[in-house]
Amino acid sequence: MTDAARDLRQLLEPAVAAEGFALVRVALVGGRNLTLQVMAEDPATGQLTLDQCAALSRALSPLLEAADPIPGPYRLEVSSPGIDRPLTRLGDFRRFVPHRARLELSQGIAIGGAIRKRFQGALAGVEDDQILLDAEGIGRVRLPFADIRSAKLLLTEALIAATAPLDMRGADIVVEESADGRTTTRNTGGVHQ
Repeated sequence: MTDAARDLRQLLEPAVAAEGFALVRVALVGGRNLTLQVMAEDPATGQLTLDQCAALSRALSPLLEAADPIPGPYRLEVSSPGIDRPLTRLGDFRRFVPHRARLELSQGIAIGGAIRKRFQGALAGVEDDQILLDAEGIGRVRLPFADIRSAKLLLTEALIAATAPLDMRGADIVVEESADGRTTTRNTGGVHQ
């Protein structure tokens, strides 16, 4: 995490918590057209609804305006982490065992005579600030949390099945699948359920 992202996280985290949410990630992206991306979740659901994103954006805007932490113009983008979310906190690596993830380290580690920075496989837990991963083609590896440059869940059928939708209000069509694999489709006409 860059110093700027760390400073922004320190500024925003208390305000996000005051709104009842948990800060997942802060990123400043773009060149001439900067975007401050704030990703948060409702601890009860692991996601944010559109209304929660809007409310959090309204709560953060005055704080950012008063603190003025970013020189020049930028756009604020508040979002939910989504299903194939980034893993940014040590607890994320515990919470999403045994789902599959892709991780990249800042510094490579020696495995089988080669230095590797990129890994993909099933999360297997956390021990002593080390991420346990059943890495494809390697087996169980221990990756230092402090050295993780990026980590993200991989979108799999198992992850989709484990992640219930937050809210289907406003959906025009709802497709449901039963345990035996049969699907039913119903047209709601966008009526709130």
